[in-house]
Amino acid sequence: MARSPSFVCNECGATSRKWSGRCDACGAWNSITEEAPLSAGPASKSLGSRRGAAIALTDLAAREDPPPRRASGIGELDRVLGGGLVPASAILVGGDPGIGKSTLLLQAAAGFAGRGVKTLYVSGEEAGAQIRMRAARLGVARAPVSLATATNLRDILTTLEAEKPGLVIIDSIQTMWADHVEAAPGSVSQVRAAAHELTAFAKRRGVSVVLVGHVTKEGQIAGPRVVEHMVDTVLYFEGERGHQFRILRAVKNRFGAADEIGVFEMTGAGLAEVANPSALFLSGREAPAPGSVVFAGIEGTRPLLVELQALVAPSPHAQARRSVLGWDAGRLAMILAVLEARCGIPFAGLDVYLNVAGGLKIREPAADLAVAAALLSAREDAALPLGTVVLGEISLSGALRPVSQTESRLKEAAKLGFGAAILPQGSKFGSDHGLSVQKMPDLAGFVGEIFAAG
Repeated sequence: MARSPSFVCNECGATSRKWSGRCDACGAWNSITEEAPLSAGPASKSLGSRRGAAIALTDLAAREDPPPRRASGIGELDRVLGGGLVPASAILVGGDPGIGKSTLLLQAAAGFAGRGVKTLYVSGEEAGAQIRMRAARLGVARAPVSLATATNLRDILTTLEAEKPGLVIIDSIQTMWADHVEAAPGSVSQVRAAAHELTAFAKRRGVSVVLVGHVTKEGQIAGPRVVEHMVDTVLYFEGERGHQFRILRAVKNRFGAADEIGVFEMTGAGLAEVANPSALFLSGREAPAPGSVVFAGIEGTRPLLVELQALVAPSPHAQARRSVLGWDAGRLAMILAVLEARCGIPFAGLDVYLNVAGGLKIREPAADLAVAAALLSAREDAALPLGTVVLGEISLSGALRPVSQTESRLKEAAKLGFGAAILPQGSKFGSDHGLSVQKMPDLAGFVGEIFAAG
């Protein structure tokens, strides 16, 4: 029986059984195209008509050597990758336009090439002269990197078969065009086909392939989500335009830890590594200030101290404003509700502003107590002692829950000169951190301590 055709939206990837002028999922007009079904070959008629090869089986106790690593010489990048680049791996790098993806990858290409890895940089967005100008500005113009500007996927794969590189950087996957797919470049079908062909080439030839991906206004990599499932590693390059710091975050890594971060500083000569990001994120805190609290967090395997800043002011409007940068707005609303319901501290009629210093984005709930401390400190105009770190998760009942890796967080705080920590009761840690620890049973008790300090 012939397989009926399917239709796919080039904007959001939604599929349907019939064509329409407007996508029901995302509302885009004239974005639905027909996706051709698989041809009915012998294999598709009956799997029982031909026998396949037997698959080699192993047990769980079998030992395999860890995959070899290729270092770039950029320590923060190698850290996020899990120790270096793995052969026959596919990596997807996403980030906002102008955030520095091409700058980072050009520096990485020069680093790998300088260590003996044959590297090809294929750009579908910029001319060769533009890339050479950037290389001269970054000081890597003499690196042995082969450069090409092309978008035809068939031509690119033919060139890669002939050149046999160790690393290929494709900038970007949305500009690649596969001539066997009847769709415009950048569409869902084209992105999926190009990613599949390049990933298959990486596995077949033992080549490391890095794909650059555009992001949508929601911060997700544009195109079908199946691309993120195809590749081995997904990295996001984050940062605020007004800050010089850039965060490279691994959201998926088959060869290393997920949620690992690397910290860079954007300079006139390119991206510079930040070896001690905690000290840099806390720079400028010479005196105690209301609304300023230091949180000891964990990003991947790295303990990281960051400053949370809060401002609470009377609202001139009927609807009070809630503004958040670097944290989850829904979680802020939850903490404000718990403070009012469990501790009797209202925030009605008050504008609340919360900011994570340095442009870092915090995702773990261990920052709940630090956020509550910053809000109370700003509301009561009472500053916490300068050498204090705060961490803990807040439940809807007002109880405080312990967080993981408490000892690593405390040791990082002690290394940077902090002398005290406020933690939930029940937190487990050793005694060699050198901090004065104050344990809190619930949020109400913590609020009493803040008011007493004020």
